[in-house]
Amino acid sequence: MSLYSQIQFSKEIQLNLLAILIDPEKFELTSAFAKAYLLRLPSQTTHLLLGGSTDTENKTEKAVQLLKKHTSLPIILFPGSHAQITNVADTILFLSLLSGRNPEYLIGQQVAAAPILKKTSLEIIPTGYILIHGGAESAVARVSETKPMPQNNIQEIVNTALAGQFLGKKCIYLEAGSGAKIPVSTAIIEAVKNAVSIPIIVGGGIRSQKQMQAAYDAGATMVVVGTAFEEDSWDSAS
Repeated sequence: MSLYSQIQFSKEIQLNLLAILIDPEKFELTSAFAKAYLLRLPSQTTHLLLGGSTDTENKTEKAVQLLKKHTSLPIILFPGSHAQITNVADTILFLSLLSGRNPEYLIGQQVAAAPILKKTSLEIIPTGYILIHGGAESAVARVSETKPMPQNNIQEIVNTALAGQFLGKKCIYLEAGSGAKIPVSTAIIEAVKNAVSIPIIVGGGIRSQKQMQAAYDAGATMVVVGTAFEEDSWDSAS
């Protein structure tokens, strides 16, 4: 079964998926660091996402290779650019920044990635990426030179998600941004869930078990946690 089939099946049976997002720029390329990192993972972790807005030291491929030596968890690329693609991962979220109007991240990077992906065995999951204001400027907004969608503009967010589905995206990723002060609201998640028939991934600003469960209850199939885990500020209280 492909990873996307697993995600789709999880949506149908309401099985909650948790992905930990690893920023390659903050990942030390040593076995000791990788082992210690993996030992800290929440027990319910089902996937690892690897990527960031930038990877100035080109650490993505080495980080994936190192992680694969110590875990059997599926590793999904979450690339900020075509330069972060590596065939040693399992899957790639083929992101298109639907919330912005910068052609470079709407289609430009995807065109640059196409001939690279053609030569890999990566499972490719077309994903509509929607950046939503999380109360702070995110790296995604800075790098992509686009503005996040306001949290109170729920109908426009729903329309953007629907457009993504009609364009053939297989997932919708609702993103508040790395280091967000507030996560994507449950009202947004629920509205998008009621409008689309494809799985919803939610990330950014989720710092507690309670916030994670709220996202699941609102309709997220997969929740992504990054900053809270990196900073060891994850609140496991229910």
